Amino acid sequence: MATMAARPRRQSLSNLWIQQTILILVLSFLYVPIIVLIIFSFNTSYLSALWTGFTFEWYRVLLQEPTLLHSLVISVEVGIIQTVISTILGTLGGIALHRYNFWGKKALIYFLYVPIVIPEIVMAVSLLIYLPHIGVPLGVPAMVIGHTTFTIPYVVLVVRASMAGFDTTLEEAARDLGASELQTLWRVTVPVILPGIIVGALLSFSQSFDDFTTSFFLDGSGNTPLPVQIYGMLRHGVNPSVNALSTVIVLATLAIVFVGQREQRKRAQTL
Repeated sequence: MATMAARPRRQSLSNLWIQQTILILVLSFLYVPIIVLIIFSFNTSYLSALWTGFTFEWYRVLLQEPTLLHSLVISVEVGIIQTVISTILGTLGGIALHRYNFWGKKALIYFLYVPIVIPEIVMAVSLLIYLPHIGVPLGVPAMVIGHTTFTIPYVVLVVRASMAGFDTTLEEAARDLGASELQTLWRVTVPVILPGIIVGALLSFSQSFDDFTTSFFLDGSGNTPLPVQIYGMLRHGVNPSVNALSTVIVLATLAIVFVGQREQRKRAQTL
């Protein structure tokens, strides 16, 4: 009996070991390249493949790279503008698709997946042909429109999924207490689905910030976004200041995630 009882325990420990090993391998596959990049941002050597010592020199060099910093500003500017637009339109669209039934709703939902699954080169070329014909100049305006076209679906789908578990009696109670449709939307609906809206906004910004293909086709003279600028620099060799900038971006992303998680925990405790 003791042997039979010990056998399931050994199998359980073996399965746990296998699961932990797989988890470690997956995390290593995802994060080891990022860790290596951060380490080599402090390397004294210009060659990223050779470690020769520790230095902050490349962060000082980064501050003296006006072209690279200008590209960062362009990417952040485009990302923020299109995120605001896509979040507002995507939130309203997600709520409408969940709440109302109308002719062509299923077809509209299917069409929302088109900008996500279609090859980005097709979208980029079509926007390059279409936007100048309607008077939109290449540069920031064109990139904002181009990025918004493929980021709105992310927000719509995330917000629509958030609405799936929404308790409509909250809205009914608000209307019974005299709130208008707009007040109910702003003071009841939006606060409840706010985590989904934030996730959609973050997805929208991240998709815009690291986009290359659409930005490459739509950037104008003097408005080169960061991914396109880095691509141009890599053709002449890896500049370690790019590693420093990437490290700053990684740390900023981790800070945003940390603050978001903390605020979400505070919100869950107050509910």
